[in-house]
Amino acid sequence: MRPTPCAFHNIPRKWALQGHISPDSRKSHPFPLCLFPPLSPPLSPFCHFPQRLRLHGLLWLFLLAFLCLTPLGHLGPSAAHATRFRVGVLGPWSCDPLFAKALPSVAARLAVGRVNRDPDLSLAATFDYVILEEKCETSRALDGFMGFYTRATGFIGPANPGYCDSASLLARSWNKAVFSWGCVGYELDDARSHPTFARSMPRPTWVLLSLMQHFHWAHAGVIASAEESWVETASKVTNSLRSHGMPVSLVVTIGNDAASVRNALAKLKKSRNLRLVIMCMHSALIGGGVQKLLLEMALDMKLTEGSLVFLPYDTLLYSLPYHNVTYPALRNNSKLMKAYDAVLTVTIDSPKMSFYQAYQEAVDRGEIAGNVKPHQVSPLFGTIYSSVLFMAHAVHRVRVSGDWLSGPNLAQSTRNLDFQGFSHPIKTNRSGANLADYLILDTDGKTWDLRPTHRIDMEADMVRFLGRKIHFPQGIFPKIDSDCWFINGIICTGGVDPFSAVGIFMGFIQMVLILFILTYCIKRRINHIRLFRGPNKILLTLEDVTFINPSLSKKLSIDSKGKTSGIDLRSQSMNSVLSPFSDQSPATYENSNVVLLEGDWAWLKRLPHGTFRSINPKTSDVFELMKDMRHENINLFLGFFHDCGVFAIVTEFCTRGSLEDLLLNDGVKLDWMFKSSLLLDLIKGMKYLHHRNLYHGRLKSRNCVVDGRFVLKISDYGYNKVLEAARFPYTESSAEDLLWTAPEILRGPRPGLYGSLHGDVYSFAIVVQEVLVRGPPFCMLELSAEDLIQKICKPPPLCRPVVSPEAAPMECIQLMKQCWNEQPDKRPCFEEIFDMFKNINKGRKTNIIDSMLRMLEQYSSNLEELIRERTEELEIEKQKTEKLLTQMLPPSVADALKVGGAVEPEYFDSVTLYFSDIVGFTTISAHSEPIEVVDLLNDLYTLFDAIIGNHDVYKVETIGDAYMVASGLPVANGNRHAAEIANMALDILSAVGTFKMRHMPEVPVRIRIGLHSGPCVAGVVGLTMPRYCLFGDTVTTASRMESTGSRKRWNRADVLARREGQLYQTSSGPTRIEERICPREQ
Repeated sequence: MRPTPCAFHNIPRKWALQGHISPDSRKSHPFPLCLFPPLSPPLSPFCHFPQRLRLHGLLWLFLLAFLCLTPLGHLGPSAAHATRFRVGVLGPWSCDPLFAKALPSVAARLAVGRVNRDPDLSLAATFDYVILEEKCETSRALDGFMGFYTRATGFIGPANPGYCDSASLLARSWNKAVFSWGCVGYELDDARSHPTFARSMPRPTWVLLSLMQHFHWAHAGVIASAEESWVETASKVTNSLRSHGMPVSLVVTIGNDAASVRNALAKLKKSRNLRLVIMCMHSALIGGGVQKLLLEMALDMKLTEGSLVFLPYDTLLYSLPYHNVTYPALRNNSKLMKAYDAVLTVTIDSPKMSFYQAYQEAVDRGEIAGNVKPHQVSPLFGTIYSSVLFMAHAVHRVRVSGDWLSGPNLAQSTRNLDFQGFSHPIKTNRSGANLADYLILDTDGKTWDLRPTHRIDMEADMVRFLGRKIHFPQGIFPKIDSDCWFINGIICTGGVDPFSAVGIFMGFIQMVLILFILTYCIKRRINHIRLFRGPNKILLTLEDVTFINPSLSKKLSIDSKGKTSGIDLRSQSMNSVLSPFSDQSPATYENSNVVLLEGDWAWLKRLPHGTFRSINPKTSDVFELMKDMRHENINLFLGFFHDCGVFAIVTEFCTRGSLEDLLLNDGVKLDWMFKSSLLLDLIKGMKYLHHRNLYHGRLKSRNCVVDGRFVLKISDYGYNKVLEAARFPYTESSAEDLLWTAPEILRGPRPGLYGSLHGDVYSFAIVVQEVLVRGPPFCMLELSAEDLIQKICKPPPLCRPVVSPEAAPMECIQLMKQCWNEQPDKRPCFEEIFDMFKNINKGRKTNIIDSMLRMLEQYSSNLEELIRERTEELEIEKQKTEKLLTQMLPPSVADALKVGGAVEPEYFDSVTLYFSDIVGFTTISAHSEPIEVVDLLNDLYTLFDAIIGNHDVYKVETIGDAYMVASGLPVANGNRHAAEIANMALDILSAVGTFKMRHMPEVPVRIRIGLHSGPCVAGVVGLTMPRYCLFGDTVTTASRMESTGSRKRWNRADVLARREGQLYQTSSGPTRIEERICPREQ
């Protein structure tokens, strides 16, 4: 909408000065602007017929001025570039010291500064902020909010949920947006009554409900501290939980004294049905004294022994750091640490960086003063920052859409946002609800480490287990409540009122209908989850699989006619097939069908090229049917791959390839016992498929695979059903592929697409012919595939393979002929085939182990030679490993570690240490690519390594641009260590003078060097990647000498000067290093 022109005059200048009408807007239009959408009757005539204003005199002028004044703070598209959007940050910053620790002014200034520097976000407006003090009393807070009308264009807050509803209604009348991070009430989410309200954080009670539903904890109690904001929070949380049917039976307020806490815990102890206690107060981890007292007294009263779970509420409002973080409240208080074992801390997940890391990053960039350390700041800082950024993105969205910067438009523009907040990602759905994930953190009562156990996925509306169980005190898990508390429409009660017969009948019918619909929906939901999520999901992408190089097989790809083939064993041994290394081009989805799926090999059966739009219900049912197939002789269906235009059925990979490959491999001897075992596996698999009322339709030797134990498994079942359900275009099969197809199917439409149970029996007979003669179908007839198909379709005479009686027992040949009978109804079913085939062996079990043992005898002769070769290779690798180990650690330490011995720390009376770093390394890194920085350090350290080889020194370590060398250890060298280090330092200085960076040869490289002599202790630290480390005051002094030295010079202490003898010395005066006076030498 465009601004509405209004022909009135004498607009007060102070309106423009206050930002209601920008000077640029008055210059760009020939008339003043009424900056709101065209008014609906009866107000619109005031703008479209200005002559009425003159007729009614000055009264109408003031009326119209008042109407235009109200929305002037919300500019339309034409004036958006000429205004300053001021964000008001609400909170009890002065009356609550723990809220003040969030540094709201710093957080808002940081967010506004970054927004104004953003080329996209700053186009909408120039952002500013103002910190608005919220009184701790609810009534006074509301009174103060009424005076903030002219101070801000949009509001972040309030922190007190007690007046959120009133503040939202006031903002509605002001046409200004309120973006809340602390409001609780669900009624605020009604856009009709609160059109200017939006949430910058998920509604806390939704997170609580997700947790309560997952663990089946319905009975809850709420304890609040005496501050009025927390009392209002407890009231709103209680009302919200009760509105969802949760039985919140206890709500109590405590003060900062032991008596009130003891009374509250006594009431808690009497409520025997409680499972969860929600603590509405500041967390003890950030300095909340009331919560600390509460938990300590709960420990004394034995309420933290596992029957109750305590949950801090305030951690729901921010991202609490937990990784490698130690909280003094737990570390310095063993009693609180023990009580905290009964606490589950729920906080926002920060997958990329924690709050402390994000804060330190801002300090390092110079955006925040470094006088306050990250652990001294409340994580609520990040929530304030993210809320301001949230509003900036909404303003940008409104500006891009061309709408007015009004409160409702800002609230509606919070939908489908996706950006990075201060330390956690921010994402909203199409209704504007925040989808931030939460973590459940737990301790074990013995340490102060917080560790994640579950993730609350707000987008999927589910709680995911992260692999670590919750540690409950004494192993006691809180009792669970009935499912009825978490099912909509069901009331958990001890009895029901009597109903009339008609009412009971109608209620029963309704219940049946609801149950049917609910079952259908749940089934669809479960199927949807199985398709897209979880470890057993069906739909797979490139993120789930890793392609293996096609050189593993000569026949891994599938041609355009749909042929498949397994591993060609004729020219490769088993070891070469299974080897994961290749000298050819890398494997991709375009040239390989072998993939790694969850650590196991899998095979891709590609579908014909076509358009795969989506998973319809029919396709989903087919996938579910295939996923449920579980049999020893059925190749397991693992999923459906769809990515990059490739659609394929994923099954288990069988190392022996297909049955066709096995039959064509002359290196594998197949006697009748071996053949009968394979055929019996085939019969069992087909019997299972037909019992599941599923026909194969594509049964052939190349669709039967053999695993490493020579067990035959049927593959490609359900292939035709997938093509039909997904509506893939029909591709005519080649004549070679149709040789296994039954005559009645060949004569029908689209042969190869449809099948039948009787058709599978015919295909089985053709496979039996292949096994018996170890040749392709109809190989003895010497006819082309096209001629064979024509003869099969148009008898007489019947065209069937001819098998010699010497190839198999006559009973087997007779069974084969029955199975390819021209009349489908006269073919036996697989139940009958199974019984007849067992009689062929006269009841003897087909033992493939005997055949395997005979094959193993042939391989045993090569075993000794193979062992000898492997032993030589192992010895060579052992020598390489020992050489590498001695390069990383001193030989004496390496020898001790190799035998598993302990490396005791060693004290050295006198050593000399060398420290150096690159001057201006941070600036060089900022103007270089990461790979260029790596090349620079590698070139420089290679030069240093060559120099230290000429001196009796030991390289300790390199950290970034720091280089540390010692002399006199690990092997003592008397008093030569000082001279060795000094000579080495001079050589390094000389070499650096001619050193040039490859990517910036014109920039000279300068280093600072610090030396010091004295005693130190050396030892090995750690078991995983052990490091040889030095400790002592000598190490600290040498490091300080380097950090305070001059570039292109080396700095050493006086004690080193006395050891250096005749080296040239020039003093540059004393240098103070941590209360030590050391002369600086050049």
